[in-house]
Amino acid sequence: MKIHPEDKKTGLVLPGGGARGAFQVGVLKALAEILPPGCVNPFPVISGTSAGAINSIVLASKARRYRVAAAELERVWGHFRSAQVFRTGSLTMLKSSLHWLSSIVLGGYLVGTPRSLLDNSPLRALLSRNIRFPRIQASIDAGHLHAVAITAAGYGSSRSTSFYQAATGTRPWSRTRRAGVRQPLNLDHLMASIAVPMIFPPVSIDGEYFGDGAMRQATPLSPAIHLGADRILVIGVRDETGHPSADPHRQQNFPTFGQIAGYMLDTLFMDGLYSDLERMIRINQLVDAVPPAARTGALEKMRPIDTMVIVPSKDLRAIAYKHRREMPLPVRALLRGIGGRNRGESPLLSFLLFEQSYTEELIALGYSDAMSERDQLLDFVTGKEVPRLFAPDWVTQDLSGF
Repeated sequence: MKIHPEDKKTGLVLPGGGARGAFQVGVLKALAEILPPGCVNPFPVISGTSAGAINSIVLASKARRYRVAAAELERVWGHFRSAQVFRTGSLTMLKSSLHWLSSIVLGGYLVGTPRSLLDNSPLRALLSRNIRFPRIQASIDAGHLHAVAITAAGYGSSRSTSFYQAATGTRPWSRTRRAGVRQPLNLDHLMASIAVPMIFPPVSIDGEYFGDGAMRQATPLSPAIHLGADRILVIGVRDETGHPSADPHRQQNFPTFGQIAGYMLDTLFMDGLYSDLERMIRINQLVDAVPPAARTGALEKMRPIDTMVIVPSKDLRAIAYKHRREMPLPVRALLRGIGGRNRGESPLLSFLLFEQSYTEELIALGYSDAMSERDQLLDFVTGKEVPRLFAPDWVTQDLSGF
């Protein structure tokens, strides 16, 4: 049963965030309960990056039965262990540490340069067992899905590439640093999109190595818009409210490598989304300020995009720190070596803590946050008239001057 009107395409944008992607699963679970039983996928257009790409592909491959897709995501994310994502054994961690140390000391001679900090081959095996990529085209052919895109960053071309499958009539796009390429999606595309720089190894596609799609993705809403979305639901993985400034009278600890790495990942995964959202709100205001009959030239080709944003109501770093002891001891020792013994390790930990207690709490948080907006969420995905923007207070506060 379809619940969205034919003349409106609701897009779903799922940014990256490592283990934080469990929050997205909680929101999708809530939506499955809100919608009538038997509904097909409510998002004709789906776009995902990094961990969000995994959730996107699962939804696309099971588009005929949305509730089944949401339950499958909850089953996998709700029972995660780090060993299902990357090798966690003591010998593996020791070899990785020694390899990096030897490479630095010897300048890459004798031992060669390491490909990544962690080996994520267990994740490749897990995804290979659980995702049936040919079903994506079957979903498109049956009309349950219009398009799905996953984004990766090319190390050779320095370009953000959105690989997509779509119904006929959808045209590729090319800009200076980003492009949309139509290809049948497969496991390599997915592994490339989740290849967090330095942490997981890059993946070769058509002769070029690709890494995490959040790199160079300055416009994360763009793929969904190019693929025809008229309104977009964004499920972020970070509360965008700023944190209090440091006390100038209190001595601050020197930032550890782990703290800097976590800060970089936080910036990588989320800052582009906020900038793109702000830009789109300004364009909406410009288009809405001109009556339809008076729109000429470039303005005539523009269309306003309704947007709904759901982000965590709690700090996921604090939740990760609470569950830090669930991480396998060899991995904790590695993280402690680069992050120290204080809360400075929690930003990086919040991306890498693929453990059941943490992901379950994030799923529960996503479910609760979505249910608190259930009426607005239902109106949005069923194509009813909604505000141009429905988002947390931080968005309205930042845009109040426009």
